[in-house]
Parts: sequence; structure tokens; C-alpha cells
Amino acid sequence: MNDRTITRRHLVALAAAAAALGAPGLALAQAKLKVAAIYTVPFEQQWVSRIHKALKAAEARGEIEYKASENVANADYERVMREYATGGNQLIVGEAFAVEAAARKVAKDFPKTSFLLGSSGKPQAPNFSVFDNYIQEPAYLTGMVAGGMTKTNKIGMVGGFPIPEVNRLMHAFMAGAKEVNPKVEFTVTFINSWFDPPKAKEATFAMIDKGADVLYAERFGVSDAAKEKGKLAIGNVIDTQAQYPDTVVASALWHMEPTIDLALKNVKDGKFKAEDYGQYSMMKYKGSSLAPLGTFEGKVPAALVAKVKAKEADILSGKFAVKVDDSQPKSTAK
Repeated sequence: MNDRTITRRHLVALAAAAAALGAPGLALAQAKLKVAAIYTVPFEQQWVSRIHKALKAAEARGEIEYKASENVANADYERVMREYATGGNQLIVGEAFAVEAAARKVAKDFPKTSFLLGSSGKPQAPNFSVFDNYIQEPAYLTGMVAGGMTKTNKIGMVGGFPIPEVNRLMHAFMAGAKEVNPKVEFTVTFINSWFDPPKAKEATFAMIDKGADVLYAERFGVSDAAKEKGKLAIGNVIDTQAQYPDTVVASALWHMEPTIDLALKNVKDGKFKAEDYGQYSMMKYKGSSLAPLGTFEGKVPAALVAKVKAKEADILSGKFAVKVDDSQPKSTAK
């Protein structure tokens, strides 16, 4: 036995002991997945904030090394994807809605890198998985709340772009409102932007001027207008009631943790493949939920609350399925 053998054995023993004790070391540092995310809007934008939050939670747990870029122009998206892939990131997350062809091309060029992108399209073998905000179930429930709370029977709805991801939530919301109030009418406007609060606010004021007393806030800016005019708002994707305690009655919340955590596990286990993660945004997987009434506890009629809770139970048990309608919603107000 020579000194080199002893040294090698000591190193192996020390590494094993460190791993057993959970001590930080080279082996554990290497076990952290390298993850990068690319967003075309600011981190605080509703949709993106939910993905960013789930990834930041994994980072805080020490599971991943996380890098992210916000406000990336569509024209730069492919370049940034390639930089992250070339940089050795094992999983790249983002939204491919406006850059489908470019994103899929990058995935083909980096077959050993895993990609998980928001997309209206299908998975692309072997490494391009897709997800979407399938939160139409809580959107239906918030529609019930809106239909029961309106006094004018006029609801205003402001959306970003009329794409499937927005359309299906609006249709679900409208169906929920009609269930409890067949007389309700809707005014629907799209501002053709994912982040333009002033434009959304202006569109909301126009709806309020025409009698709308409950507003569906698919974009930032709507709740500000509702607050200024003393009207009610329904939130989407995130809960902003803390900022608008007398305005936001209910919200359909999106929780990306089930989707992100499963993708991270699959990458770590070497089992990541091209698949659709959309289902993990549904209520039965805890990917979405109806926010607590909070400041509106006691202000929403008990009979309406009972109807909403009963419908929620039916959704979770599978007794009731919310229809997915991706077509562009139209105004019904006369």
C-alpha cells in the first residue's frame, strides 16, 4: 500500500461521509440542476410571475441554480435560448407563444437539453415539452361570484390578446356567471398587449361608463380603474386583493409548482421527454385554485357562497367538467 492509495481512500471516505451528513461539497454542488428561464415580459407580470415564483422556490430549497432573463424581445428570444443552452443549462423554461418556430428549432439543435415552454402547440420529440395555464376551473367559479355580485347585470372583460390561453378562461368565467345569473351581459375588449396597464385602465373606464359594475381583470390596470370608480373586480392568475381590499372580490389562481417540480424531478432522474404538462395546472393536481374571499368574507351572499362551494366540490370529484373553449369570446351587451 502506498501513500497515493491511502490518499485516494481517504478522499473517497471523506466524500461519502460528507454526503451522508448532508455537508456541502463538490458532489452536492454538481447535483444542483442548472435551470434558465426566458420571459418576454417583466417578472411581475401575472403569468410569468407564477413560473418565476415556482423556480425561485426550488432555488431557495437548494435544488437548482437559477438564471432568468426578463423583457426579452421576440426577435432576441432565439439568441438568448441558444446562449443558455450553450452555457450548460439542463432545463430551459419560458413561453414560446410568439416564437414557436424559433424555440422549436433551438430544441432540435440541443437534443440533450430539456425544454419546458408555454405553448399552444404540441410537444416535440425528444426534448420539447409544453405547458399552459389550464385554470378554467377556478375561472368558472369566479364567474359565478361575478354573476351573483353584479347589480346592473353588466360585466366588463379586458384581455391581452385573443389567444387560446386567454379565451378559454374568459369563456369559463362567462359560463359561470350565466349559471347563477342568466340575465348578465358581457362587454369584451382586447388591448393587444401583455403588459400595458394604462391601456387596460382606459378600456375599463369605457366599460364602466356603459354600466359595468363588475370587471374581469385579465390584465394589470383593470383593478386600478375599478378601484377609482368604486366598482368590483375579479382577479386572474394571481391574488391582488391585498392591494385592492375593497375591489377584488375573488381570483382564479395559477400554481406552477406542480408543473415545475415534476419537470425538475424528470430532468434529475433522466426521464424528461416531450410531453404536455398542461393537466398539472388543473385543480385536482393543485395547479389552480379559487382564492379565499378574504376581505369580502361576509360581503358575498351566503347562498352564492354555498353554490360556489358545491360547484367546486363537483369539479374536484369529477362530477362537473368545465368546458374548454379556445375560440375568441364576443361581447353580448346590446
